[in-house]
Amino acid sequence: MARVDIKICGLTDVAAIDAALDGGASHVGFVHFARSPRHLAPDRLALIATRLPPHVRRVGVLVDPDDMLVDALVTAGGLHVLQLHGSETPARAAALAARTGLEVWKAIPVRTAADVAMGGAYVGAVHRLLYDARTQEGALPGGMGHRFDWTLLSGHRAPLPWALSGGLDAENVAQAIHQTGAPLVDVSSGVESTPGVKDVDKIAAFCKAVAQC
Repeated sequence: MARVDIKICGLTDVAAIDAALDGGASHVGFVHFARSPRHLAPDRLALIATRLPPHVRRVGVLVDPDDMLVDALVTAGGLHVLQLHGSETPARAAALAARTGLEVWKAIPVRTAADVAMGGAYVGAVHRLLYDARTQEGALPGGMGHRFDWTLLSGHRAPLPWALSGGLDAENVAQAIHQTGAPLVDVSSGVESTPGVKDVDKIAAFCKAVAQC
C-alpha cells in the first residue's frame, strides 16, 4: 500500500503543532468557525503559523465563509488549502479557488451511499473531497467524533482525490484505511483529551498507527 498522508485538524497551540510535525503529518488544519471549540482567529493563526516548515500544507477549515474572512485568513496564515464544511455549492467553491489561487477541498457529509455520490457534483470545482460523517441538524458540521459506515467506500471509485474523516483515532485508523483505501486520513477529536484540547500522546499514537499500516 502507498504511503497514507495525515492531517491533524483543529490545532490551536504550539505543543500540538510540534507533535503533529514530529509524527510526520503532511497537513495541519486550523478551524475558523466561531461555534467550534477549536476556533482560531486570524491574528492567533498568524502567530503560530511561523512554526510550520514550508513542506507542511496549511489547511483553513471554514463554514460558508465570506470573501473578507477568506482574504484575512489567507494573509494571516499563508494557507495552502481551503476546506469547506458548509453548504457551499460547486459554483461557490470554484469562485473561492479562483479568488485565492489555493487548493479547495469540499467536505461531503456521509450517512448513505447517496451521500457519497454527491461528491460527483464538485468535479471541476474543487481539488479534493473529504468524506466525513453526517452530523445531526444543528450540530457542528465536523469534529464531533462520529464515524459513518466505511463499507460505503469499499471499492468506491472517487471522482477526485479524496480523504477520510469522522470518528478516527489511533485504535481504528488502520481498519479504516484497509477498509476504504483512504490515501489521506483527517483526525481532530480523536486526538483530544477534551473538546478543543489536543493530546500530544494521542497525536503521536495516531501518526504511528497510520505509519504502521
